[in-house]
Amino acid sequence: MAFDSLSDKMQGVFKKLKSKGRLDESDVKEAMKEVKRALLEADVNFKVVKSFVNSVTEKAIGEDVMKGLNPGQMVIKIVRDELVTLMGQEIVELKLLPSNEKTIIMMCGLQGAGKTTSVAKLAGQFKNKGKKPLLVACDIYRPAAIDQLKINGEKVGVPVFEMGTDHKPVEIVNEALKYADKNNINLVFIDTAGRLHIDEEMMAELKEVKESVDVTYTLLTVDSMTGQDAVNVAKTFNDEIGIDGVVLTKLDGDTRGGAALSIRTVTGKPIMYVGMGEKLTDLEPFYPDRMASRILGMGDVETLIEKAQAAIDEEQAAAMEEKMRKATFDFNDFLAQLEQVEKMGDINDIMGMIPGMSQKVGNVDLDPDAMKKPRAIIYSMTAEERANPDIINVSRKQRIAKGCGLDIADINRFMKQFEQSRKMMKQISNMMGGKGSKKRRRGKFTMPFGF
Repeated sequence: MAFDSLSDKMQGVFKKLKSKGRLDESDVKEAMKEVKRALLEADVNFKVVKSFVNSVTEKAIGEDVMKGLNPGQMVIKIVRDELVTLMGQEIVELKLLPSNEKTIIMMCGLQGAGKTTSVAKLAGQFKNKGKKPLLVACDIYRPAAIDQLKINGEKVGVPVFEMGTDHKPVEIVNEALKYADKNNINLVFIDTAGRLHIDEEMMAELKEVKESVDVTYTLLTVDSMTGQDAVNVAKTFNDEIGIDGVVLTKLDGDTRGGAALSIRTVTGKPIMYVGMGEKLTDLEPFYPDRMASRILGMGDVETLIEKAQAAIDEEQAAAMEEKMRKATFDFNDFLAQLEQVEKMGDINDIMGMIPGMSQKVGNVDLDPDAMKKPRAIIYSMTAEERANPDIINVSRKQRIAKGCGLDIADINRFMKQFEQSRKMMKQISNMMGGKGSKKRRRGKFTMPFGF
C-alpha cells in the first residue's frame, strides 16, 4: 500500500514512546521531529506537515497526557485523531437526485491518471446497487480511450453512448441526455478528455460542458504516484472549473501517499474514492478514520469484513464450515476458497487490514502469485483425486508431478501442508462451534483455507 513506508516509520516512533513509562516535553518534541521527517519523506505538503505537527505537539504536551497512566498510547490517539481531521472527519458519498431527475457526474483529469477506468468502476458499482447508469465517451482526441470505455462498460454491464471523434464533447453530452430520456436512464457518467498537462483548451472544454448541462458532481481523478503534483493538479482544477471531490488512483502501488494526506487541506475538497488495484472492482469509498488506523498499524477490520462478506457466499461458507468440522475438506474446496480470497484483493493489502499484522510481517512482501504452484498441482489431479485426497499414493504423486512440471518433493510438501491444515481446521471448528452445532451467528463468515 502507498503508506507502507510512512506506516513503518510512524510505528517505530510510537514504539519508542510506548516503551517509556512517563513522558516529558522533550520526549514528545523529539518524537514529533521524527514524525515530521516521515511525513515530508512521504511527500506530504510542507505547510500541511507544519500545521499537523504543531497541533499534535500542542495537545500532546498537555498536563492530562503527561501525567496519564499511559501517555505513549494517548499521544498515538492524538496523532490518529489529527490524521482523521487532516483527511476529512467523515466519508463524503455521492447522493443521487430523485428518480425523476438526472444525476450527471462529470469525470475529469489528466491523461494517464486512470480516469476512464475509474469512471467505469464507479458506474459498475452503482449498477450493482440496482441503478441504471450510462457512460458517455467524450474523449474525442483518443479513439483508444473510447474503445477502452466501451470494453470496460461491457465488463461491468453498463451501456456506453459514443459518437466517435467528429463531434464536440458538448454535442455528445446533449445527445447522450436525449438517449437517456428515451431509455429511462437517470444516472449519467461523462468521461471527458484528458491531456498530458493542464492547458486552456481542456479547461475551456470542461467549462463549456458545465455551462451547457446541469452537472451534479464534478469529480477529479488524480494519480497518487505523482505525489505533490497530484495536489497541485487538484488545486488548479478546483480553481478553474470547481470540483466536488477527488478519486485518488493507484493507492495500492509503491508510492509515498502524500497526496492523500494533503488534498483535503490544500483544496478544501474531499477524497471520495480510492483505486486499490487494476480490477474493475478495485474502487473503494474513502474512509479517513480507517485510513488513519492503517497508517498507524492498527488495521482496518471494518473494510476486511466488508470485503469478505462481498466475496464469500454465505451458503457456501456454511457448507465449507461443515466440511472443515468433519475433515472432509478436499481440493475442490481449496480452489473455491482460493477464488474467494482473490476476490477480496491483494494479499498484502488484506494482511495490512489485520490489527498488528503489519508489525509481524514487517517489510516482507507477500507474493500474490504464491498460490500458482498449488493451483498447478491441483489442476494436474484427476477429478477423483481432487474429491478424495486420501487416495493419492506414490504413483499418483509421480504422475501429478510430471503433469505440473514440479518435483515429487513439491507434491509431498503440499500434501503434508494440506493434511495438517485440514486437521487444524477441524480442531478450530470444533472448538468454536462444537460437534453438531447448528447455530450460526448472524454475519459470521469463514475465512478462506490457508490464510
